[in-house]
Amino acid sequence: MALRWTRSAYADLKRVHEFLEPVDPSAAVRAVRSVVARVRRIPRAPRLGERVPGFGEREVRRVLVQKYEIRYELADADVTVLRVFHTREER
Repeated sequence: MALRWTRSAYADLKRVHEFLEPVDPSAAVRAVRSVVARVRRIPRAPRLGERVPGFGEREVRRVLVQKYEIRYELADADVTVLRVFHTREER
């Protein structure tokens, strides 16, 4: 399976880093690295993530890493990371 990121997902990672960096630079780096490491494992078992309701026929799933939710879509032979956000954020 090919792994792809949307621009929104990249922007989310940047936003997470920019939010944490002024308070704790090492926590910012750890958070981003944890998310990226988890995303890299998704193609090995893409259906382990919980299916997210409300997307009709699209197969959108989510996994958690620390306090971050990673939403991704399975389509054909691709895994596309759609969004990354803190679980306390309103989404």
